[in-house]
Amino acid sequence: MKYERIKDKKILIVEDDPSTQEVIAESLKMAGAMVETADNAKDALEKVRFWKPQLIISDHDMPGMNGRDMLHELRGSKNYVTVIIVSGRTDTDTVVDCLMTGADDYIKKPFRSEEFLARVEVSLRHNEAHRELYQSNQKLNEMVDLDYLTGLYNMRSIYDKIDYEIKRTKRYNRSMACIMIDMDHFKNVNDDNDHLFGSYVLEEMGKIIQENIREVDFAARYGGDEFLVVLCEISPQDAYNFCERLRQRIADHEFNNGESKASLTVSIGYSTLSQDQDHDAKELVKLADHALYRAKNQGRNKVSE
Repeated sequence: MKYERIKDKKILIVEDDPSTQEVIAESLKMAGAMVETADNAKDALEKVRFWKPQLIISDHDMPGMNGRDMLHELRGSKNYVTVIIVSGRTDTDTVVDCLMTGADDYIKKPFRSEEFLARVEVSLRHNEAHRELYQSNQKLNEMVDLDYLTGLYNMRSIYDKIDYEIKRTKRYNRSMACIMIDMDHFKNVNDDNDHLFGSYVLEEMGKIIQENIREVDFAARYGGDEFLVVLCEISPQDAYNFCERLRQRIADHEFNNGESKASLTVSIGYSTLSQDQDHDAKELVKLADHALYRAKNQGRNKVSE
């Protein structure tokens, strides 16, 4: 039997029992799938982030975070992934809870290989349309959340994004950084030129910031000529290095739209958060904002923590 929708799909198996993991992996490989495995939810979430599978097949009971909790976190992310729970638990409450949390199917152990592959095929078929709809909705939401001029996020939802990253930082014992950027003497740009050039400069700033952050990071136009950048999974030293590189990159850039041109600098303040610190998003931004004022008071075109 051919399983056209399984072929060449990236499927992640999350199972702490080696024998069960092997049985599931072999069945999927024989159907033509590309398979990765993880024996706990923490490693699985990392693989989801970087490998981006189309389907996750997960056990319910695992050490640490269980399959249901992992599913809940996945459904809070912007990239929709099909999830099938495979479990020896057969009680109605568990099955219903997983399905209501967002599982696309629930397969009870033990299972027959033919039925298992058929359910995988059907789940992928149903969720091709689901994924397209989900991605369309996400694009619409992002349009609402994006600043029309710079293409960066606006402040509508940025604190929720930072709070989510703070939770990840604490859970995985890592560190992050929040950076505030203010253009030095931007008022002169508008006073010495027309406002179209000022808009051009802000648009260019958005491009420069986007070019210098990683895919896992995010940035926003904080308001006027201020910008906010959040660096995920980065050490305090690397956060400082980033700020200094960005400061120099902007100082070296000529803003030229063909009619007007200017050389500009920025002042940068940053704050960092490690696993043992207890700040929420607003507190972290406030600390970065205070550091920004220190950079300004030191003469501008500076980086301060």
